[in-house]
Amino acid sequence: MIEDIVVAFRYFINVMNNAEDALDPNVVREAVSNICRLSDVAKLVVTYYEHVQLEGSDNRIRYDLYEDTDSDGEVIVDRRMTDGNGLVIYEFFHAAGTARWSERIRDRLNLMISILFMFNSRQMLKQVANRFAYIDEAGYHNLRYFNAQVNRLGTENDLHGKVVAHFNLRHFQAVNNQIGRKNGDIVMRGFVDGIEELTGSDIPVCRIGGDNFITIFTADKTDAVVDFLGNAVVSFGDDYGESIMLSATAGIFVIPDDYIYTNMNDLLDKVMPTSFIAKSAGREDIMFYSPELINAKKQTAWVQHLFPEALKNDEFLVYYQPKVDVNKRRLAGAEALCRWKHDGRLIPPNDFIPILEQNTDICKLDFYMIDHVCRDIRQWLDEGRQLPRISVNLSRKHMLDIDLVEHLMEIINRHNVPHELIEVELTETTTDVEFKDLKRVVRDLQKENISASVDDFGSGYSSLNLIKEVPWNVIKIDKSIVPIDEDDESSARTVMFKYVVAMAREMGLECIAEGVETETQVEVLRRYGCALAQGYFFDKALPKDEFEKRLDGIGIRE
Repeated sequence: MIEDIVVAFRYFINVMNNAEDALDPNVVREAVSNICRLSDVAKLVVTYYEHVQLEGSDNRIRYDLYEDTDSDGEVIVDRRMTDGNGLVIYEFFHAAGTARWSERIRDRLNLMISILFMFNSRQMLKQVANRFAYIDEAGYHNLRYFNAQVNRLGTENDLHGKVVAHFNLRHFQAVNNQIGRKNGDIVMRGFVDGIEELTGSDIPVCRIGGDNFITIFTADKTDAVVDFLGNAVVSFGDDYGESIMLSATAGIFVIPDDYIYTNMNDLLDKVMPTSFIAKSAGREDIMFYSPELINAKKQTAWVQHLFPEALKNDEFLVYYQPKVDVNKRRLAGAEALCRWKHDGRLIPPNDFIPILEQNTDICKLDFYMIDHVCRDIRQWLDEGRQLPRISVNLSRKHMLDIDLVEHLMEIINRHNVPHELIEVELTETTTDVEFKDLKRVVRDLQKENISASVDDFGSGYSSLNLIKEVPWNVIKIDKSIVPIDEDDESSARTVMFKYVVAMAREMGLECIAEGVETETQVEVLRRYGCALAQGYFFDKALPKDEFEKRLDGIGIRE
């Protein structure tokens, strides 16, 4: 037997001396197995810890280098090897019912381990490197792994018929706040597992960071994935007895048959901007890539790039759209609206306002507009004109500014503008936090004798609560509930309009209708007691010099 062990050991030494064989785990395993089998070893278990301090934890790599499935005895040799940081533990299990190892066999096994340690250190480092290169701290595969797998598919020309999706879990911070971070982790994992189960893809869902993920799957699974992303029920808690609704915003790129793969960045350049648009545009939660969509993204980048210099150069102009008393047919006010004149042409508001609302640039534009409106009001007063109230718009983004009213008053007072000549238009809010801030802002404005108007009333979902809780001065009825010429007295739009006006008057609120475009609509306003109108029937938004004619009583439609 000793002679057989010596032969096996020589074979082992030859393997380890041969660089090519030593890098082949199967060859090394065979050489080790020969020695173990001849030495009555039942099993050889190797455990690797990245740091010696982690010994005993689950943060380890553990595998059987050799196992005789017919027998399993006690640990006889327990050899611990360290390179200063990592720890490798070799455990030899003695085969039950066999003679104890001699010192010579023990020495041979220990020598084998010493030689093996050098090999295992390289192999373990390689595994650990792969683990930390491709798996994040929470155990999700990462973007580097996704990149490697997609490159493989691209090289093998196997991307056709596939779909790439990048998704972001909606309001996940609120989920963590509601159910706790530990349960939040369970929910996130459950959501990802649900997608992997749906797609059956060999490539797992990979996490880019936070609650952002990317995945690839076959096109026939698209509808199922879209449905899941839009509304999934995920279990959590003790024994997973509780559940929560979870959804995601997503950008999806269906790889066409004629697609030529160059590199991973090309796919990311399609799916990532699409996902960002889905998350920020507030239109659809899940969007599919198209060249037109990306062109819109380029428009966004163009506007955001030009905005600071355009603001500095006074490229933004104040236009005024008259508000008219429908009974007396005279000017009763105006709304200040923004127009952008760049390189000799006017850029429509819809081409830049929604883009600026994606960040706090809209707040800078609002303050710019208020400053220019106050400058115009001061000029008109100094010229001896009698002025109606002028309204200015404030974005919902301002609700985060605790000193908003103070900043407004600094501008108004700097131009010495009477407070009663200013009206601030605010839109409905969508969260409880914003609602509380909105109440605070409206109350603070009224303390300064500044009128507050709720804009687009009737277009949201919380309109009644909005006027019950917030002390507005003016309700601006959205054009969506202003009756059109084809509506009769029993139409839903007419009924809603009639009762909104009656409710506003009963509450002592001023009422104005937007989007008035016909004489018939003007008559409807008169009939139901809405005294003020704004719309193309009377005037579009006018440049300053044209609006001054209206101030002087010239050109108002009789």
